[in-house]
Amino acid sequence: MKKSPPIIGLLGGIGSGKSAVAFALKECGCIVADADANTKAVLHDPEVREQLIAWWGTKVLRTDGDIDRKAISDIVFHDEEARKQLEQLIHPRVRCMQEAQFAETGASTRGLVIDAPLLLEAGLDTLCDALIFVESSRELRLSRVSESRGWTLEELDRREDAQLPLDTKRNKADYVLINEGELDEVHNQVKQILEDIHNGRHI
Repeated sequence: MKKSPPIIGLLGGIGSGKSAVAFALKECGCIVADADANTKAVLHDPEVREQLIAWWGTKVLRTDGDIDRKAISDIVFHDEEARKQLEQLIHPRVRCMQEAQFAETGASTRGLVIDAPLLLEAGLDTLCDALIFVESSRELRLSRVSESRGWTLEELDRREDAQLPLDTKRNKADYVLINEGELDEVHNQVKQILEDIHNGRHI
């Protein structure tokens, strides 16, 4: 009986560069389920769109009529009940997309990767055979989110305070990958970690 590829979860702080690690894993033969991309796709579902408008009105829409993710983020960030409500609507659909992506496994697939911002909080770690913590300095993470999202240090801290502490994530991990922006080095570490996962070696 053919053994299924290992399921690998990515952990790390905001701006740690998990997307770059996910891309390197994909290049090394893994299938990557990007929860953020899948969520964007789910928000285009007419049924989901209508439910969000029913809950929160047209303020959740952009001027072009599409769902405004920032508006929704602002709503649920300050309202625990609204966040749970949104998760109950979105998460099952995102999980179905993930399962469909993982069903495309081929003979050469080296791993099935879950790239989800709240992997531990959502309990997705229970699906994983191995967890990789992507580590970057606070200064570099701030530089990344400042450039890509226009965040200040205060905004970064505010967002991270709403998540599990980085030490908790790191301690849950089986492997730690250092990502200080050198893509070749990230790729080398990914190849080594994949080899270790297949050989059953952990940190």
